[in-house]
Amino acid sequence: MNPLRALIMAAARNEAVRSLVASAPISRDVVRRFVAGETTQDAVAVTRELGLPVTLDYLGEDTTDEAQAEQVVRAYLELLEALHAAGLASKAEVSVKLSAVGQALDESLALTNASRICAAAGQVGTTVTLDMEDHTTTDSTLRVLTELREQWPWVGAVLQAYLHRTLDDCKSLSGNGSRVRLCKGAYAEPASVAYTDPHEVDLSYVRCVNALMAGDGYPMFATHDPRLIEIIGERARWYDRARDSYEYQMLYGIRQAEQRRLGARVYVPYGEQWYGYLMRRLAERPANVTFFLRSLVSRS
Repeated sequence: MNPLRALIMAAARNEAVRSLVASAPISRDVVRRFVAGETTQDAVAVTRELGLPVTLDYLGEDTTDEAQAEQVVRAYLELLEALHAAGLASKAEVSVKLSAVGQALDESLALTNASRICAAAGQVGTTVTLDMEDHTTTDSTLRVLTELREQWPWVGAVLQAYLHRTLDDCKSLSGNGSRVRLCKGAYAEPASVAYTDPHEVDLSYVRCVNALMAGDGYPMFATHDPRLIEIIGERARWYDRARDSYEYQMLYGIRQAEQRRLGARVYVPYGEQWYGYLMRRLAERPANVTFFLRSLVSRS
């Protein structure tokens, strides 16, 4: 692992660093660059302000008991109701990590809780995408996805290009109506299951783009990489894809002008557990670290 990435990920697990970042006077401004806020009201306000389609992620993945899982479900139900009341449900879907709703405790519990969120999303006229986490949860997440799609065929999947298995998963999930978000992958994975060289990850991403574009589903390409964005456009023309038959997705706070140019869907996280998310974003891109440190210096 890159030494800087390793250092940041170590900081993500360090309570002393967490307390320092959370209590620093300028931290709130920095966090606001990447996280919508801590409350449902914050998430709705950012959705309205962006003026772009969004997918909202309630940050709560470190779930260790059923009470925590229930709290996450209720947060999503409250969010969906608030989006509906604000007239924003048609442009705002939600992204759900199964770990946050009980996957580590019991897969059937995660299925039940995810079903409650899907039912609420369906009632207000929007959709749900199941986020993907580290490779040990992939099979479980895809099993839950299959179950959910029996009743809600619009439930989206996320596939990570750095895993060796992902091209086959793209082919199997590229059928009619299947919504699939393709990302590079943000977890530290062993070479036995994942490509570790960035160039190899990019090549895998392009192979997966081809598989999804050749299928009959609705691909959602999550990337900020200018070269990959260009390739996706080329592949769309090659496969004669209408612009409304696929979409780009980008993280909140990163390349905002490009988000507007592409009409991208913006991945908007919110919630009190923002620290781990922020550290992962910093670990992914050196430019994010530079932004964070520059903000610290300029406001100190």
